[in-house]
Parts: sequence; structure tokens; C-alpha cells
Amino acid sequence: MSEIKCPKCGTTFKVDDASYADILSQVRGAEFENELHARIEESKKQAAADKELALAKNAAEIEQLKSQLKSAETEKELAVAKALAPVEKERDQLASELKAKANEAQLRETSIVAQYKGALKLKDDEIQQLKDLKAKLSTKMIGETLEQHCQNSFNQIRMAAFPNAYFEKDNDARTGSKGDYIFRECDEDGNEIISIMFEMKNENETTATKHKNEDFFKELDKDRKEKNCEYAVLVSLLEADSDLYNSGIVDVSYKFEKMYVIRPQFFIPIITLLRNAALNSMKYKKELVAVRNQDIDITNFEKDMNEWKASWSTTMKNAGKKHLEAIEQINKAIKDLEKTRDALMLSDKHLSAAEVKLDDLTIKRLTRNNPTMKAKFDELDKA
Repeated sequence: MSEIKCPKCGTTFKVDDASYADILSQVRGAEFENELHARIEESKKQAAADKELALAKNAAEIEQLKSQLKSAETEKELAVAKALAPVEKERDQLASELKAKANEAQLRETSIVAQYKGALKLKDDEIQQLKDLKAKLSTKMIGETLEQHCQNSFNQIRMAAFPNAYFEKDNDARTGSKGDYIFRECDEDGNEIISIMFEMKNENETTATKHKNEDFFKELDKDRKEKNCEYAVLVSLLEADSDLYNSGIVDVSYKFEKMYVIRPQFFIPIITLLRNAALNSMKYKKELVAVRNQDIDITNFEKDMNEWKASWSTTMKNAGKKHLEAIEQINKAIKDLEKTRDALMLSDKHLSAAEVKLDDLTIKRLTRNNPTMKAKFDELDKA
């Protein structure tokens, strides 16, 4: 057993081996703990130092990365700005042009609106004047006003455009009815080029019963046929709101042959159109007649030639017959010589007549009634 003195109180006491081992264990455990704690603290300090170092290193790297990123951002911004410069310039130019065009369109729209309003006002004034005029006129006077308009329109250009034309009121009521006006035109030879039966229709705005254009088609067609006119034209102010009749010249030949409906402003154009078509038709007709006349001239020439040949052949046959008779009479008897002489003389007479006819057969005589063949032989003589 060993003695141990307490270093704190100075008391000496004895401990056996087990207690000593326990105390020693406690002492060693305390030292171990102290050393372990010291090492842990040291490790913590080292870890903290390493951490601070790593943080400082990371901070430096972060700052470097931030600097690189900032530099890259700057380069990117410069590249984008450089790339966008021409686009922005073009954008600004397009914006400027669009603005100018918008201003121009606005000005044009304003001008068109102003013109339209002016034209609309003028049209309204004309309509109002027409309404006032219609209110003052009877239905008969309204129709006569439209007829007078057409008559004046035609007379203004009659001598310049239609010197050989006839345009007068249809006063012939022998067939029971009559149209308003008849237009006829002939060429220099008196051949009719074209003929048109005109009917003018209008009515007062205040008239209770409103007529339609087609109400007058049948009677107009009847007048056209009775007066031997080629075309029929209804000059009408009826159905004023109709898009069909307000569009221009309306062909209604699907209902009645060669019939048209027009507004008054198309009065001269319809005459001009139909007349020009008729003139072209006349040209082709004349060419056809000329060709037919040529065929007739050739036929007449052949007929005359065949008739002359037949006549000459008959004369020659008669001459030959008389000559044979004379020879037979000479062979029969001398006593018949005088008779034979007479027969021979008659034969000679027929031969002379044949010779005269043959000598008289000339180109001039054969082509006397044949101008086509005469012209062809004249051309051959010149050649």
C-alpha cells in the first residue's frame, strides 16, 4: 500500500493498488481530456484560419470573376450597340418615312373628304334643283324636258359627227302607236347604215304610281318593228336607285331583241357605239357584195362566150350543109348548075357571115358588159 499526500490540504493518506490505479486513471483521463480539448481548440483555430484563408481566396476569385463578367458585359453591350446601330438607324428612318406617309395620307384623305363633301353638296344641290323643277312641272312636261335634252345633245354634234343622219320625232301613228324619236343614217350612196327607235321616259317624284323600265319594253319593241328600225333604246330616269340601270348601258336583248336601256348621259355614246358597229358591218357587206359581183361577172363572161360559140358553130354547120348540097347538085346534073351556083353563093354568104362574126370577135366586145374581165385584160395589156 502506498501513501499519497494531497497537494492542496497536505493530508497524507494511504491507497491500495486498486485505488491508486483508479486515481491514476482519473489523472490520466483529465490530462487526456485537457490535451484533447487543447487539440480540438487548436484544430478549431486552424480550421477557422483555413476558412478565413479560403474565404479570402474565394472573395478574390469572386472579385476577379465579377471583373471578368463586367468586362464581358461591357464588350457585349458594345457589340449589341454596334449591331443595333444600323438597325436603329433604319428603324428611325422607317419611322420617319411612315410618319411622313401618314401625314401625306392624312392630307390626301382630308383632301378627298373635302372634294367628296363638295361633290356631294353639289350633287345634293342638283338633286334639290331637280326636285324643285319636277315639283313645278307636270308629268308630260317632265317627259318633254328629257326629249328636249336628247334633241339638244344630238343637234350640238349633228354636223360634225352625223352629217348624213336623221333624228326627228316619230309622228307617224298610222299603226296605232309611235315612239318618241327615230334615228337613221345612210351612206353617200343612200344605203341605210343604222336605224334606232328611241323612247324617253321620266316621271314626277310626287307621282303616286311608280313605273319600271320593263313596263315599256314590249311597246318599244313593237314600235321598232313597225317602223322598220334595227335597234330600240329606252332613255330613262325611272328607277333612280337601281344599281343595274345606274351602271351604264344595259343590254336587255335577253328579253327583247336588240334593245338597250340607258341614262340620258349615255345618249350620244349609245348612238356612237351602235353606229360604229354598223359601219364595220357595212364594210364587210360591201366586200361580200364585191366578191359576189366578181363571181357574177365571170359567170356572165362564160355565158356570153358559150352563146357566141354556139352561134358560130350553128353558122358553120349551116355553111357546111349548103356546101354539101351544092356539091351533090353539081354531081347530079349540069342543068342544075345555076341552082347550084345559087346554093354556092348562099353558102359563100353564110361563110362570109361567119368570117365577119369571127373578125368581130374582140376582147373589147366580149368584155363590154363585164367590168371585171375588162379590168383584168387591161392589166394584162399594161403588163
